[in-house]
Amino acid sequence: MTAVAGGTLGDRPAGPAAVAAPLAVVIVTYNSADVLPGLLDSLEAGLAGAGPFAVIVVDNDSRDDSAALAEAHPLGVQVIRSGRNGGYAAGINLAAVGLPAGADMLILNPDIRLCPGAARKLMDCAANEWVGVAAPMILNVDGSIASSLRREPTLATTWIQAFLGPSLAGRLGVGDMIANRKTYVRAHAVDWATGAVLLVTARARERVGAWDESFFLYSEEVEYQRRVRSSGLYVMYAPDSHVTHIGGDYMQSPALTSVMTSNQIRYYARYHGPLATALFRGALIAFGLLRAWRSRTHRAVLRVAVSPLRPARDYMLQAKS
Repeated sequence: MTAVAGGTLGDRPAGPAAVAAPLAVVIVTYNSADVLPGLLDSLEAGLAGAGPFAVIVVDNDSRDDSAALAEAHPLGVQVIRSGRNGGYAAGINLAAVGLPAGADMLILNPDIRLCPGAARKLMDCAANEWVGVAAPMILNVDGSIASSLRREPTLATTWIQAFLGPSLAGRLGVGDMIANRKTYVRAHAVDWATGAVLLVTARARERVGAWDESFFLYSEEVEYQRRVRSSGLYVMYAPDSHVTHIGGDYMQSPALTSVMTSNQIRYYARYHGPLATALFRGALIAFGLLRAWRSRTHRAVLRVAVSPLRPARDYMLQAKS
């Protein structure tokens, strides 16, 4: 295994990393110091057999030691200090600027842990000329299989989830979430997979272009994978590739829930008319009303669904004020 274009950027100005490797591992950080070292430590085994690679960390103006920890890691990491928190898609785009056209991107959340050989197995899946994105099996910290595969959201699934809840709707096969465990043991094409770990092929990058930065956080991977499918390429699930995901922050954060809800509406409205979007909002309102007594996060869903949409980043700024 060979790392190329490694080393740290030190005091050089923030900007895109110039990378010559055919595989770029892209990690976007924001106050990720507590989880980032574990990911970096897992990369040597996780990238075994993947060939030459470069590791790029784009730091979105963290207030902790995320960037410094990445620069000091013995793996040899290129760090781009963006100087602002532009969101997840913006970080990916900044890393992509310095990549050759033929490079694949392995996009990882900082709280991912690669299992041995995970990247090589994703690359094997992505070798087919019709594959645009390859997604692995994601394991929870207890070793159980995470429900990481999704269907394209529809009015039917959103209203069903409003009454049954996403978990039960997923188990019954009538929601956006795919929860049937038999589905997770075979390779197949999917509508989209959660963006915590995705291998984006060079052919997808060429056809689809940049990620949409207007989403800031959440739903950007849904929109990107829709464009991948629209370009004639497949989003493939590769169950032989395993990673572990810590995750789950949005479940306890009203601000993150607000961003996620607003982007669900924004994404749906982009591809549907005003009436369908109003009905979609109605489903989210029903979801929030039925569960507002449970937690602040459920009340956040309701509050966003009944209000005019604001830019996604504004919900995070409001939480800090």
